[in-house]
Amino acid sequence: MSSMIFSTVRGIGSFLKPKTYDQPIDEAAAKGDIKVLSVSWNQDWSGFIVGTERGFNVYSCNPIKESISRDTHKSGFKIVEMLFLSNLFALVGNGYSNSEYPPNKVFIWNDHTNSFFCELGFKSHVLAVKLRREHIVVVLERSVYVYSFTNLKVKDIIETVVNPRGLCCVSQAEAKAVLACPGLHPGQVQVRDLKRNIVKVIKAHDSDVACMSLTLDGSLLATASTKGTLIRIFNSLDGTLLQEFRRGMERAEIYSVAISSNLKWVAASSEKGTLHVFLLRPDILSSPKNIDHASSLSLIRGMLPMYSYGNERSFAQFSLPVSTKFIVGFGPENIVLLVGIDGSFRRCRFDGEGGQMVELEHKCFFSLTQREDDTTVVV
Repeated sequence: MSSMIFSTVRGIGSFLKPKTYDQPIDEAAAKGDIKVLSVSWNQDWSGFIVGTERGFNVYSCNPIKESISRDTHKSGFKIVEMLFLSNLFALVGNGYSNSEYPPNKVFIWNDHTNSFFCELGFKSHVLAVKLRREHIVVVLERSVYVYSFTNLKVKDIIETVVNPRGLCCVSQAEAKAVLACPGLHPGQVQVRDLKRNIVKVIKAHDSDVACMSLTLDGSLLATASTKGTLIRIFNSLDGTLLQEFRRGMERAEIYSVAISSNLKWVAASSEKGTLHVFLLRPDILSSPKNIDHASSLSLIRGMLPMYSYGNERSFAQFSLPVSTKFIVGFGPENIVLLVGIDGSFRRCRFDGEGGQMVELEHKCFFSLTQREDDTTVVV
């Protein structure tokens, strides 16, 4: 394969020593004028990590505060991922191929030891990284590499259709290691049980898949296509289409989809500037199939499963700046969390009647350690 690994993992005993700084590089950066390259939630929305042109910053959400700030390199990191609220972070550089942090290498940073745990190198650019306690998942344009976190060996190599968005998601339950990524044809999603080597292929959409998300236990899969009008919820164990939501009639790029941990709500953000929250049916998994008994022979190919529910409109909405990309997560009860590429954090609430949501908190996360008064509260 053209993207095979060309450098081996360096292991625990040979750390790389990056340049680090204890103070902000300049006053402008300290005030939040630094460019954001990427933002991503941790696995349970208790924190998020921001990649900038100077390094990365980590924030916890309850309450919102900066936990870690690392200014490591002038080219910054275009991909940043965190593992819950631990000290381990996956970083992919935004520099050129001959730079200290090239875009074809994944660095696992251990903030406790202030050093790199390992590096993984590839012949093509890395498009995404996902972390489990047992696995490191690296997404390339046509393949997905799965590594064991314990011995840093390649556990699986998954071929995909051309995947420019780096789509991939993984479950976090210890008993179920579920991974979802694009299949070998447009509109397909392949769901893999990494522990039992079971594969299911779901024909999720007629057009290319643009967004996907799994629940923490891997039982439900949410998908959206490049058309962006519908969001579909599947039983990831057998591929059954369980529910379908309509975001709107016009095409739109879906930025982010999330399923609440209590399996009650689905939230989606898009380029249209409206956050939508949808209501999952109470019986959405009333008769779940055990993944232990799922058969790799029961693949779903070529057509969408039959379902008896029409596409449903959103239950609650919230207006966002149209020009900004936001990723969505859930807090306790009826709380929705939003992190924007513009450096903003929002906490919103919806009630049992639905409709327009209320903004409870709005902060510029870069200013948290300097100016706590940069807060807009609407009740």
